[in-house]
Amino acid sequence: MSPSQAKILVPGNHLMAALLGPRDELLRLVQAAFAGASIVVRGNEISIEGNDAVRIGRLFEEMVLLLEAGESLDAVQVGRTIDMVKEDVSPSEVLTSEVLRSARGRPVRPKTAGQKRYTDAIAANIVTFGIGPAGTGKSYLAVALAVQALQEHRVSRIILTRPAVEAGERLGFLPGDLMAKVDPYLRPLYDALYDLVDTDGAQRLLDRGTVEVAPLAFMRGRTLNSSFIILDEAQNTTPEQMKMFLTRIGFGSKAVVTGDVTQVDVPGGRSGLIGLEEVLGGVADLAFVHLGRNDVVRHRIVADIVDAYERFPRPAGSRRTGGEAVAEPDGLRPTGPP
Repeated sequence: MSPSQAKILVPGNHLMAALLGPRDELLRLVQAAFAGASIVVRGNEISIEGNDAVRIGRLFEEMVLLLEAGESLDAVQVGRTIDMVKEDVSPSEVLTSEVLRSARGRPVRPKTAGQKRYTDAIAANIVTFGIGPAGTGKSYLAVALAVQALQEHRVSRIILTRPAVEAGERLGFLPGDLMAKVDPYLRPLYDALYDLVDTDGAQRLLDRGTVEVAPLAFMRGRTLNSSFIILDEAQNTTPEQMKMFLTRIGFGSKAVVTGDVTQVDVPGGRSGLIGLEEVLGGVADLAFVHLGRNDVVRHRIVADIVDAYERFPRPAGSRRTGGEAVAEPDGLRPTGPP
């Protein structure tokens, strides 16, 4: 059989039905993704002709492996599988790689090739930077890996932190003490923790101090040993705050820094995350992982919104603040600490 042809034998009618989808919906998705290829199904045999025949054959083999592993296939899952095969990544390896099980028994797994690179980088390095748009699972996967490390006794505590940046709102007008004022900024980290270890379990960890959730300002002057530290929304740190945070890391600790450089709310736009890869790129045991629209695992419209913002040209002399372009007159850009 020539390189422009491939033939796949699917074991079992039940697998064939799941592979093709209701009314051949999944088969049509594959055909649309590889225009110009001919895919013919006869019984349990799939014959493919065209320039991408070998790759399409591998795609169907991967889909069969996913079904045999107990995974279900739908349009979203098949779309991600197609993207991975086009990147020469094995979907069956990525999508069956379990980080841990949530409090509800749901397996937490990477859903894209980028998320797998991200989780692998966290496992292999002391400091990992996860940079990408909203919906790519940066924070959730980091918290999941922190819980896994705690459960396996590789660290003795988890520290979750965020910069408390005023994005159009004033902290002073919020009711309560300082922690009550910054609590809204930390809420997404609480939400991830509650989902992974349930509300009661999370509260026990918080009460014992095994999990600490605090604004970034509380990290100054500390040395954090035997800890899994997550700095979320790092695009809203200043360069001074970023340096302060990175120099808190002690023995036996691991740090994950997440951020989206298109959502900078820090005053003056002086983000401690922008340009950092150039500074730290040669440091051992430190990795930068960039996630993109193909790694967005929220509703499809989120990926479309991210794509639209990436295509939209930024006006000269402006910065992004929470998605808005804000003009900065010449001569008024800050040059020192805010």
